[in-house]
Amino acid sequence: MGSSALPPPPFEDLRDRPFSFYPPIVGIEHNEWRLVEATWSELLVRNTAQPLDLAIPRSYFDALSQVDDPVIIVGLKQELEYRAGAVWPHRRKVIAMSSTGQTRAARPPVVDTPEPKGMSRITGTGATGTEARLEKLIFAGLGIIALVSLLAVAVVKLTPVAKPTFLAKDQQYLDLNKDDDIFAVQRKLGKPTEDHWKPGEGEIAYRAVNYKDRGYTIILMGPSQEAARYIGTMNANWQPIHTVDVPGGTTTASLLRSLPKF
Repeated sequence: MGSSALPPPPFEDLRDRPFSFYPPIVGIEHNEWRLVEATWSELLVRNTAQPLDLAIPRSYFDALSQVDDPVIIVGLKQELEYRAGAVWPHRRKVIAMSSTGQTRAARPPVVDTPEPKGMSRITGTGATGTEARLEKLIFAGLGIIALVSLLAVAVVKLTPVAKPTFLAKDQQYLDLNKDDDIFAVQRKLGKPTEDHWKPGEGEIAYRAVNYKDRGYTIILMGPSQEAARYIGTMNANWQPIHTVDVPGGTTTASLLRSLPKF
């Protein structure tokens, strides 16, 4: 077979397709390549961002990735370094320091720089690339969603539950006044559904005349059932919906609100 023949599978998949090395070659910033020529001993590749061709021995190559999104990943058996126009096995530098007359290899100094992750590491782009910006946007979006969710829960929990309001079916109770007794009430509104008498303290007692079909109860107050006079109207929630004026410039509203249902 000639020197320009394609190598056996799977490296024929690299023909006319961009790919990246993993791990990236040290000393070359842009990690995207195309296959120029392949022999049984080496592959000649060309960088897509700069005029740089490299001949890499086949012994350094490992398997290809199963996916090609965004590019095919070509695995290397060890980390390579570009220097003097060729690739060599990368040797990490160590710092020798003397201790008790012996020279020991020190650990590499810790550099406080974030290590690229995900596609940044595979394709050799830095943390300031497109992926870093995309990750920031994703985290910001998730933060906004979480904040909106918390606000919605807080609004639901802090909003008091609205009690149903029962409205009267008519407003004929507005024709009543503080001089009306039970006979005047029945003359204006008709016969009630229920009539309850509640003795109070001393000479004060209350009379509740309920009109269920109208949706309200007429309240009278006095020393006896016949002498009791109109003081207001309560709705089906036992809330005052009509009051009368009393001496002193006030109304019977506070009195009705403090009156227990009977």
